[in-house]
Amino acid sequence: MKASTFFIGLAAGAVTSAITVLYSTPKPGSELRSSVKTASLEMKDKLKDVRGKVADLKDSVTDLTKETKELVPETVEEMKDSVADWKRSTEHNKKRLEKEISAIQIALEDLEKSISNR
Repeated sequence: MKASTFFIGLAAGAVTSAITVLYSTPKPGSELRSSVKTASLEMKDKLKDVRGKVADLKDSVTDLTKETKELVPETVEEMKDSVADWKRSTEHNKKRLEKEISAIQIALEDLEKSISNR
């Protein structure tokens, strides 16, 4: 649901409820007109506030979208570079471990041969 739709619905509900309360309350005509005028001014102020908040929300979403479009690709590239650096830095250890595993496998094969010869 869009935020502007929500705020419009909220404002419409507030106006409707204010009008219902004003007209269902027993008051003399002049007092009723005064109440309606006051309520109308208050609703206009509230609608201005809602419009301002919706505009701020739109600006925030726009800014966030721009930042996301800029930052996400940069972050992805940095992550790729970091992974590549890590792979390069661990290559020596990988080769050393492969040699050690190979040596262990050879030692195990020699041990199996010596045990089976006995």
